[in-house]
Parts: sequence; C-alpha cells; structure tokens
Amino acid sequence: MSIESMEGTSSGSDLWGWFDAQTGNEYALMGLSNGTAFVDITNPDDPIFLGRLPTQTEESLIRDIKVYQDHAYVVAGHRNGAHGMQVFDLTRLRGLMAPQTFSADVVYGDFEEAHNLAINEESGFAYAVGGDTCEGGLHIVDITVPNNPIFAGCHSTANTHDAQCVMYRGPDADYANREICMNSNEDHVGIVDVTDKNATVTISTVTYPQRSYVHQGWLTEDHRFFLLNDEHDEFTFNVPTRTHVFNVSDLDAPQYVFAYEAATISRDHNLYVLGNRVFQANFTTGLRVLEFGDLANRELMEIAFFDTFPEGDFISNDALNDAGAWSAYPYLPSGNIIVSDFKTGLFVLTIQ
Repeated sequence: MSIESMEGTSSGSDLWGWFDAQTGNEYALMGLSNGTAFVDITNPDDPIFLGRLPTQTEESLIRDIKVYQDHAYVVAGHRNGAHGMQVFDLTRLRGLMAPQTFSADVVYGDFEEAHNLAINEESGFAYAVGGDTCEGGLHIVDITVPNNPIFAGCHSTANTHDAQCVMYRGPDADYANREICMNSNEDHVGIVDVTDKNATVTISTVTYPQRSYVHQGWLTEDHRFFLLNDEHDEFTFNVPTRTHVFNVSDLDAPQYVFAYEAATISRDHNLYVLGNRVFQANFTTGLRVLEFGDLANRELMEIAFFDTFPEGDFISNDALNDAGAWSAYPYLPSGNIIVSDFKTGLFVLTIQ
C-alpha cells in the first residue's frame, strides 16, 4: 500500500502491529511524516486503509509507535515542536466502513519530542528515548492505566537512540525477574536496571570494533545474546551490512562475539528477533531474514529476503536521501510480516 493511499504526504517511517483478540483481525500501524496510518491487513491480499491519526504538531521524518493493552502510543522527533506522546484506543478501529481522520484520546505532554519509544508490556511502563528531557535518556512513563500515562522517572547517563526493556529471565541469577533495558546509546550499549524507577542503575556498558553509530538491537528470547545494528558503519568504514552479536549471559560483563557480514551493501536500520530468526529492515536492500544456531560459534546466516527498494543498493549518510525498508514487525499470529518503506509504503509479506 503506497504512502499516498494512506494519506501520507512525503515519507514513511516506523511501524508496529496490533492483533485484536476479540475479532481476530490484524492491523498495521505505520508512521508517516504527517501522522499515523491504520491498515486492516487481516486479508493481506486486500489491505484496508481505515484512517489516519494526524501528527500533533508539524510534519516529522521520525515517528515511532508501540502498543500496550489495545492502545497505540505515538511519539515524533526531528525537532517538530511539542508533539508529546499520543495515546489512541485501537478498539475504535472495529467495524469501520470508511477511512476516518482520528484524534488522540490523550496526549501526554511531559516531553515534547522523542526519537523512539519502548514499551515493556509485562510491566506496563513506556520508555521514550532520544528526546528533550532526561538528557536524551530514558523518560519513563507508567501506562498501567492505558489512557492515563503518568511520569515515573528518568535515566539520564547517555543519549539513547533506542531501547528494549524486558523482565529479565536470562542466565544471570543476580538479575532474575528484574526489569532490564538494553539501551543503544549511539557510541555504546548500556545495560540498565530500571526496576526502581526512582533509582535506575547502569549495570554495564559495552562497545565493539569499528563502531560508528549504535542504533538499535534486540535480545534473543533466552536473553543470552544481544543483536545490534550500527546505522553508519557501512559508509564510515566501507564495509557490507553488519549485524553485531554480544554475549550478555553475564549482565555485569557483556562480551562482544562477532559481526555477521551480509553479501549486500546498505545501511541496516531496525531488527527484531522471533524464535531463532532475525528480521532486519536494511534500507535499500529491504527485509532480510537471518537464522541462527549457536551464536557463540558464529552460526548466523541469511535464509530469505524481500527487496522493497529494487531500484538499487546504495549507502547514504543523508537522512533526506534514504530509501527502502525502515522497520519490520514479525509478531502477528498469522506469521505475516509487515514492513514499512521510507519511500514506497507498507508491505505485507510471508516466508514461503
């Protein structure tokens, strides 16, 4: 589905998915420069555009969406004014017969902008990062009552570009059932205990060779390894697309293991882990699906791809000239994968 078909004006950005447990329908929630589009993708051959939540302020290249308890939470960045965090009740999408222009149910205004948003669905806390508060670190919001977000704390030791926050169930017994955030902090990875929102603690930090811009990463489901993309190392060091792997079995002493190098050339952007697969949105080379075995022995290989930007593979260090896949979401019950493309829009894919 094209950006224009979703009432977008110039570009797409991040996306997330929503499964309506009551109806069984699946939805794509896609960021646009001028708002957030809602698309029913229950029938992937016939996606239905349901409407758009306009941006709270001016247009922005950066828009991030996450979901908690049937509510979407939307932030925007790139110096676009007092956007805050929009809260939208997704059950409003049920039964729609024609596209709507929506308004937010609530706008949380304790920050103006944020580059990304992480939500720990187990704890009911949201973490806005890369914004104008908390020195660019974690701005923590209690969303346990979904339409009543409340400021809960800050973690301000570094500018955080993106984060994943989980209830820890890995091998390090010292942190069993603690709430842990894996922060991609531009020049390092920070591992933070955020269990006490008023007294967050940096457990450790780790970096790696030929570091350029620590962008985003995701834990394996057993919490033993962390896979990371560096958005700028390809053009900084003239290397192929790389996926960096860390052993985080000991949270106090994480170890860099290796970098997987792809056969393609493009900047990697967002990646997510499901089972033993990694779903990567790699700008001009599109969606790349990797499969791993024993990561300690460097067992990681590509098994599938879909190029959302077949015009060519290239590396740009200018955000205004980016093209291709921005993000991917592999967690829908159907197994379908949704991908947002910076220039061309929304894709619904399956692995054959």
